Amino acid sequence: MTADTRWDHLLLEAGLATLADNGTPYGAIADGALGIKAGRIVFVGARADLPGDPHALAHRVESLHGTWITPGLVDCHTHLVFGGDRAQEFEMRLEGATYEDIARAGGGIVSSVRATRSASEDELFAQSLPRAQALLADGVTTLEIKSGYGLEPEAERRMLRVARRIGVALGIDVRTSFLGMHALPPEYAGRRDEYVALVCDTMLPSLADESLVDAVDAFCEGIGFSHAETERLFKKASELGLPVKLHAEQLSDLGGAALVARYNGLSADHLEWTSEEGIQAMAAAGTVAVLLPGAYYALRDTRPPPIAGFRDHGVAMAVATDLNPGTSPLLSLRLAMGMACTLFRLTPEEALRGATLHAAKALGLDDRGTLAVGQRADLAVWNVRHLPELCYWIGGGLLRETWVAGERLAT
Repeated sequence: MTADTRWDHLLLEAGLATLADNGTPYGAIADGALGIKAGRIVFVGARADLPGDPHALAHRVESLHGTWITPGLVDCHTHLVFGGDRAQEFEMRLEGATYEDIARAGGGIVSSVRATRSASEDELFAQSLPRAQALLADGVTTLEIKSGYGLEPEAERRMLRVARRIGVALGIDVRTSFLGMHALPPEYAGRRDEYVALVCDTMLPSLADESLVDAVDAFCEGIGFSHAETERLFKKASELGLPVKLHAEQLSDLGGAALVARYNGLSADHLEWTSEEGIQAMAAAGTVAVLLPGAYYALRDTRPPPIAGFRDHGVAMAVATDLNPGTSPLLSLRLAMGMACTLFRLTPEEALRGATLHAAKALGLDDRGTLAVGQRADLAVWNVRHLPELCYWIGGGLLRETWVAGERLAT
């Protein structure tokens, strides 16, 4: 019996933003064809270069009528699993309340910890799933979700289990990051060393044994954890064979970018206060700079990340939503791309690469983020005439459909 060598799908009459270095902006192919077999891309190129009659090449041939195909978007930094919300704090800040006022009233991260701890796994799943669905509705096909609102073993475990469930329920790849060192829980006030020991010596090894952790993160900041405390966590992660990433230099420069680079970290995120030394360390290690314009916008920050320095040193720049209840309640990665252009002066092409190719790298994934033969067929199909429209339009439904591993997602 002769094996069937035909492709599963062949998509025609669409522009392709391959993001390959082919001498054109976006690696664009204006009248493209894209072949898929067994969940992988097997042909990407001009329609005129197809090696035969389309219907002889593939089981299913489909015209996309002049739309544009990009790699599926990758949101490489979210905190979308949490209990409750903090909308009232948003209103309080607009009425003049300070961070200290809100904290004294029981708000801030403590309120998210309280709501998350009190929620069952099913309740957390029910609250969090719609947030993930909102991201998918604007082109996301791979998603990172952090823990960090439990801050005790069972609540952190519930968060990570919910993250895994979301991936199964939506049919997408969800990568998890353990963020036990997000904040000091109230019950450990005055006992920092005990909590750091709990995170490093008990929580992380246990959760890793349960295959709930893909990467390890921390908040290295004056209001978070010190350089030394963060390095203790990184050493434990290295012993367990887990990659690291870091919330670094959002509010001050504690040398976090250089620290995570020294451990060959996947990414350093935020980075508004990163020094030249930190930039050079990231460049040497190949650590991705993850830009989070949602938090910059929500906090009305005025110091942008050192974009020119990242460009000069060839540091890959990713863009993510930082979706969280307190400082970035942002439900669209495409909107984050537009904000990165407006607030940080990225070009639309840089923003698209940041939400695809470089975001995938920030998760340690090299099988997606571009349209190339052999890559996973994760695709976003857009009802736009020109690729800059993805960043130009503020809101609105531009997405026609998404594909994950060669299968069209149900809408």
